Amino acid sequence: MPAAFHEVLFPLDIALGARGGPERRTEIVTTGSGREQRNARWAHARRRWNAGYGVKSVAALSQVVSFFEERRGRLYGFRWRDRLDHCSGGATPAPDDQWLGTGDGMAASFQLVKRYGADHAPYARPIAKPVAGSVRVAVGGQEKVAGVDYDCDVTTGLVVFRAGHEPAAAAAVTAGFLFDVPVRFDSDFLEVDLTSFAAGEIQSIPIVEIGF
Repeated sequence: MPAAFHEVLFPLDIALGARGGPERRTEIVTTGSGREQRNARWAHARRRWNAGYGVKSVAALSQVVSFFEERRGRLYGFRWRDRLDHCSGGATPAPDDQWLGTGDGMAASFQLVKRYGADHAPYARPIAKPVAGSVRVAVGGQEKVAGVDYDCDVTTGLVVFRAGHEPAAAAAVTAGFLFDVPVRFDSDFLEVDLTSFAAGEIQSIPIVEIGF
């Protein structure tokens, strides 16, 4: 993750009105016979949103401008809450939501991930920005205690078991969590429309996910 990142959440009430979603990059080559060869250029999806749709008042407008200025436009990344996809499972995290790996009696570090699909080509998405206090971890189906058995770095999504608490061989390590998406503004310019004084707006506030 780039060092130029602020651990701060974009205004949630404005983010809830945004439009966007995941983007993939696929290279398609059509052969002389008419058959296609397809190749994934990106290992992970990159999400994009337009937060302009969430600005409904002058107060919200001022809030976005202030947030944009503190981030220096595209310079500093920040956290974004995706209303469609911000939990490891259902509405509430459970310690068995996602499989992180299998213990061998020595390994202590496990990266948080969220898996999509199961039957054909399941995709494992690394989670780097879990919400503080939301992470629940289990080993072999038994929930462990944060701060006693393990610690989770909410800036990287890495779960580290403390000495003497490493998962036993063949024990499944699972976790549940809420999470944010690391993003940045995708423009150094915000065009503010104050034609109507009481209802200013920003038509485009492009937000793009940051890879790590």
